[in-house]
Amino acid sequence: MKAKGKRQKAKGKRGGERGRRSASPSSRSAVIVGAGRLGTALARALNSCGYEVRALVSRTPAHARAAAKRAWLGTLALGAERLERLPPAGLLFVTTPDDRVEEVARSLAALPDLSGRVALHASGALSSEVLAPLRARGFGVGSMHPLTSVSEAAAGAESLRRAFYCVEGDAAATRAARRVVRDLGGETFTIRPEDKALYHAAAVMSAGHVVALFDVALDTLRRCGLSEPRARKILLPLLSSVADNLSQHAPAHALTGSFARADLETVRKHLRALAGLEDSDALAVYRLLGERSLKLAVGADPDLAEMIRRELNSGQNRPR
Repeated sequence: MKAKGKRQKAKGKRGGERGRRSASPSSRSAVIVGAGRLGTALARALNSCGYEVRALVSRTPAHARAAAKRAWLGTLALGAERLERLPPAGLLFVTTPDDRVEEVARSLAALPDLSGRVALHASGALSSEVLAPLRARGFGVGSMHPLTSVSEAAAGAESLRRAFYCVEGDAAATRAARRVVRDLGGETFTIRPEDKALYHAAAVMSAGHVVALFDVALDTLRRCGLSEPRARKILLPLLSSVADNLSQHAPAHALTGSFARADLETVRKHLRALAGLEDSDALAVYRLLGERSLKLAVGADPDLAEMIRRELNSGQNRPR
């Protein structure tokens, strides 16, 4: 009797597992393939607004389990080699690095039991066409790129809940993406698929390149004798004040400082000082962005602005 009971229990358990895997996928259920920083933050954000995240996939099972823990999820954690175990879900998110999206789409499309309605990738530079193999399997395909910086799961999940998202793709996919973004508390906008790379370049310049520019400024202050933590503490409020100005004014009116005033002598001093630095990108960066700043300095004296432009383009900026 005991052996029979155990067999019945085991059979029931297996049957329940099959039942869960064959259940009709809900539009508020999701699997996420690519459990890096963005994928993990997205899982946490979706879970917090009522979505059922049924599985997280990463390179290895250990990575996937760690991501699930960071996302506060007790969900199925799979290594990339076990894609056939993906449960059915209404939404399939591909949040891998850009150079792996197409490969992952082909691998997923090759699964005989793949089930779902909509597949969305999170790349800013790739169009939805990269998911064409999944369209051939009956999915609506699209892209849903969050225009925010995600460096770790907790803060990233919060930023995803108030971000703008660039959405494009098939009609069913864009409808689903807009619904997800609305549930997250964000906003959507749409561009042409052929403009994705240009759009993403703009995003990189306003985010990653600002970080790189900030690093150049930190290095320059370190050469003045300040420690890096102190330099960051000093410069961050200045950066925040610029962001505040840009939130209220167009760039031409938010610009302040030497270029806004066309302060020729101060620019000359800057150029001489920066030219004296060894192993620094500061002079090249200053010259390039100075040119752009002059174009924004609409109220500056045109003669002084032209003199500054000549100084920026001169090869004679050496320590004197």
